[in-house]
Amino acid sequence: MKKNILLVFISLVAVTGFIAYRYYNFIFSDNVWVTSAISTIDIPEEMSLEVLADSLVEKNFIKDRLSFIWVSEKMSYTKPRPGRYKLQDGMNNRALVSLLRSGVQEPVVLTFNNVRTIEELCDLFGEKLEYGSESYCSFFTDSLMLSEIGYTKESILSLFIPNTYELYWNMPPGQLLERMKLEHDRFWNTERKQKLQNIGLSQLEAYTLASIVQKETNLKSEKPIIAGVYLNRLKRGILLQADPTVVYAVGDFDIRRVLNRHLEVNSPYNTYKYPGLPPGPICMPDISTIDAVISPQEHDYIYFCVKPGTGFEHAFAKTLREHSRNAQAYREWLNSSRIYN
Repeated sequence: MKKNILLVFISLVAVTGFIAYRYYNFIFSDNVWVTSAISTIDIPEEMSLEVLADSLVEKNFIKDRLSFIWVSEKMSYTKPRPGRYKLQDGMNNRALVSLLRSGVQEPVVLTFNNVRTIEELCDLFGEKLEYGSESYCSFFTDSLMLSEIGYTKESILSLFIPNTYELYWNMPPGQLLERMKLEHDRFWNTERKQKLQNIGLSQLEAYTLASIVQKETNLKSEKPIIAGVYLNRLKRGILLQADPTVVYAVGDFDIRRVLNRHLEVNSPYNTYKYPGLPPGPICMPDISTIDAVISPQEHDYIYFCVKPGTGFEHAFAKTLREHSRNAQAYREWLNSSRIYN
């Protein structure tokens, strides 16, 4: 009898030990594999724990689905927190659940510059962040929202200061707007605002002029000179006659040579027809270009055109006669190079 009791006792201890050892392994044994360059898991809104477990298995991030769910339930992690999380190879279930439960996300590093339109920028957001490009585009072109923040569809691009940002993967359009407004206000600091006053431009006007200068030259040394040319024309009430604005108005960004037929397009962006600056930027200018516009070179130049054979250097002129000679030389070079459009 005693022998039977002893055997039962030993069996119970063994079973209890086995169960304890199993659950100990559930909690503390390695369960995360990270064997590729991709080490992040994206958790969208309303994803269930079971679907998350399936996703982790499908991506070969965890070895044991059952143990992950068991530990999650024991740690009261039954409703996954949305976001992007970076996994570490060799994590146990306790560490994994602690990470996912913490809400500490892996940021998305996003760089944008020289974007032409708000739609193009929204496409970039849609590629990198959870919400699709249509959601961002619908939000950033909504007339009511734009009116509330003092922008239009034509001017909204000027809210975005080109740079590299760390964003949350699941950042909705409204939160993204608030972040960009914060970065915008940081950029337009006291020093830059004083420079705006010195040249008599608003933030939108400076950004818009910078977008034109951006498309005129890639030479950093020329940007303050070209900015000075356009400011001289604005002060004297002369049409800007900026070819990049015509290209934007036509909508064909492959144009290499602006022709008379292009100049006839009826658009507020055609600065050959309409005085002053266009209603908004024609691209997202570099920060260096914005700074060149608000710190322009002072001179008496009114005209400029590309120097023949260079493709990027410009010849500047104070008189129409001088400019006509420069322009004729450039046209002859274009013809000799068989560049007709």
